[in-house]
Amino acid sequence: MSNSVSVDGYLHVEGFDKFEREAFDKRAIRAGMRKVGKLITQKAQMNVALSRGQDGYPHKRTAELLNSIGFKVSRSGFMVKVAPSKTSGMTAYYPAFLHYGVKQGSKVKALAAGQGNGKSNRRARGARADLVSARKAGGWRIAPRRNYMTDALEDSATEVQKILREAFSSAL
Repeated sequence: MSNSVSVDGYLHVEGFDKFEREAFDKRAIRAGMRKVGKLITQKAQMNVALSRGQDGYPHKRTAELLNSIGFKVSRSGFMVKVAPSKTSGMTAYYPAFLHYGVKQGSKVKALAAGQGNGKSNRRARGARADLVSARKAGGWRIAPRRNYMTDALEDSATEVQKILREAFSSAL
């Protein structure tokens, strides 16, 4: 599983690139985008709810993660974003912890008073690098999970393209 930044959850519908945005009826486009957003949201929620921690997905202990998954249509109406958001029940945005994981051990912090060398209380040469490499070599406290959002988009890509093609052709 790669944790690098990528466009895994991106889908492009071909055939309508040569038209200007003004040629389309925005109401029909926004309606199609809402339909797609609802479909992907439901699939992503189902991925988490039915997996029960299998297939590398997170466990569903509370409904907080399920309730945080939502969609938003852009102002122009030509894009929909489906993503989990931070709810009031979350103390931190933990979908990020689930996706990227959390390494074992704490961050390397400043030394306590009197623990370092000299007047400036500095670490010995190379000591910080040793601590950082030891943390990287350690195990995962929370292992990275599979991305249930991109899997939902990949599973329903043909349905999404069909809905969007119908929306764009009717909006012309």
